[in-house]
Amino acid sequence: MTSTSSDAPFHDRMLSLGLARVAEQAALASASLIGRGDEKAADQAAVNAMREQLNLLDIAGVVVIGEGERDEAPMLFIGEEVGTGNGPGVDIALDPLEGTTLTAKDMPNALTVIAMGPRGSMLHAPDTYMDKLAIGPGYPEGVVSLDMSPRERVEALAKAKGCAPSDITVCILERPRHEAMIAEVRETGASIRLITDGDVAGVMHCAESEVTGIDMYMGQGGAPEGVLAAAALKCMGGQIFGRLLFRNDDEKGRAAKAGITDLDRVYTRDEMVTQDVIFAATGVTGGSLLPRIKREPGWLETTTLLMRSKTGSVRRMSYRTPVEAQG
Repeated sequence: MTSTSSDAPFHDRMLSLGLARVAEQAALASASLIGRGDEKAADQAAVNAMREQLNLLDIAGVVVIGEGERDEAPMLFIGEEVGTGNGPGVDIALDPLEGTTLTAKDMPNALTVIAMGPRGSMLHAPDTYMDKLAIGPGYPEGVVSLDMSPRERVEALAKAKGCAPSDITVCILERPRHEAMIAEVRETGASIRLITDGDVAGVMHCAESEVTGIDMYMGQGGAPEGVLAAAALKCMGGQIFGRLLFRNDDEKGRAAKAGITDLDRVYTRDEMVTQDVIFAATGVTGGSLLPRIKREPGWLETTTLLMRSKTGSVRRMSYRTPVEAQG
């Protein structure tokens, strides 16, 4: 007899390879649109492929972080049910193409990203901004906080790392709203790696600082991406703090609809993602974390990062698939 919904246990090990396939197929679907200048087409291709693959999994899934509200996104909208309906009830957070602009312009660090956990394990973040701060593993709790100024964060992290502020590198999204923050960080002597898009990847860079050279991420970006980043750090290790930001009453209404009453609350990683999760990301345009989709005559090759927070396991998987020659 098949268990349905919440009756079935969440077997993260059994589901993880299926999740990797979901990320892979979304990446492969966007491959032919890298560098073509059409963000919408690239995103739509990834969305279609991700949804199709999710619906093959034996899960009773609900999209809690998706492409937007039901009235704004025809597919993979918040609240959409995915999967066969047979199997465990799960929360799904996804970004079928994290970095649509990066893909359209063939710039680094575009990824397909998806996380899955037991039902009720992820914060239902409204589609608003979030003030974020993240560092990698190995530091004591509370070494940095959102209540600190940018200068204080850099100095505190340098002290904890046993180095000078000039040895710290901070990743920040390049936006006019961050100009004062960027100036203050630079005054400490720290260096900044500015990114144009893709702040899930930006946060993940902190967890592998020995590879990426990034120690800390700070700045305002999308709240849904904050939850995805928290899921990644749940697996990789590290700390992330997030506080929702609201520009108007409509956005506050979205928070209320998501069941959020304390609008000033600072969420930690384990408050955004309360139970063990699995996380998969496939490189699209390549970068510090994952290589780009590799093309050769008749073949496409992807690399996927697959992680389980329960065991702390991290897999990097190559997938090579034949493709029909395109005229």
